[in-house]
Amino acid sequence: MPRVVTERTYRLGWMVPGVVAALIVLSTLAACSASQAPGGSDRLSVATGGTGGVYFVYGGALADQITQNVDGVEATAEATSASVDNMQLIGDESSDLAFSLADTAADGVEGREEFEGRPVPAQALAQLYTNYTQIVAPAGSGISSVEDLRGRSVSVGSPGSGTEIIALRVLEAAGIDPDSDIDRQQLGVDESVDAVRDGTIEAFFWSGGLPTGAVTDLATTDQIVLLPTTEYLGALRDQYGEVYEEASIPAGTYEGVEGDVAVIGVPNYLVVNESMDEEMAYQITRLLFDQQDALAEAHPEARNLDINVAPQVPPLELHPGARRYYDEAGG
Repeated sequence: MPRVVTERTYRLGWMVPGVVAALIVLSTLAACSASQAPGGSDRLSVATGGTGGVYFVYGGALADQITQNVDGVEATAEATSASVDNMQLIGDESSDLAFSLADTAADGVEGREEFEGRPVPAQALAQLYTNYTQIVAPAGSGISSVEDLRGRSVSVGSPGSGTEIIALRVLEAAGIDPDSDIDRQQLGVDESVDAVRDGTIEAFFWSGGLPTGAVTDLATTDQIVLLPTTEYLGALRDQYGEVYEEASIPAGTYEGVEGDVAVIGVPNYLVVNESMDEEMAYQITRLLFDQQDALAEAHPEARNLDINVAPQVPPLELHPGARRYYDEAGG
């Protein structure tokens, strides 16, 4: 059965410290894939992520722009556990659009790891922006490298998230057994921040855009450090392919983090089931660019959408509707 989406609010997670985040109320809608809304409009469900992350903010803004600009369509954003959950929702057509990390999307279409034996018939509309592998620990904890996580209580992300996938892969690349060498917790970014504050965990992984609201909130009240991860990039590429890339979290992204931090980056894709109507896929792809400024008002990661990069979605295929848009736009 398709999930029912209740009335939700989403936070502008990029707001600078000291500024109260704006709340945008989304309409109450039932997220029935390709169902009919009152008045004959089509309903579209956008699978996002946890409420403290970029997916939820970006996805909420995208749903709003689809409703405003695509004739006859009402869209709503749905909070999920993110990438793994989202690919499964696309696979069974419980959601119409979804955000996913490229490595999780690759696992999905190739039917491996969490999707073993159940390949997802997904295609992509665009590469949106890059996720940064953020490993956060309190300053003064004695944690300054991934190796220092051994013997500590560490959250690897919520079950069914792309964060969990890359966290486990980074730990294994560092020679740390996630099951025996750490006290492994599985918390979303909001819950991880709360757990750091109350001392329940000593560090957490988060794969997200910059800045991520929950991490920004933590940095305004507690001194934090971010751990570098690029030394494990080669090992991840050797085993899982070129979806991983070198990235850098700029100094000042979070309060008190004064130097650049070299980390592993993973592109984010907007994915759909291959059965999506070609014209609908075309219109939504065009909207990403036509309404880019409006989307960026919700979260600045939307500014990173690039017509030259967006069609690059390996190993996924572009949906024919998206391909038509890029062909017309010269992307």
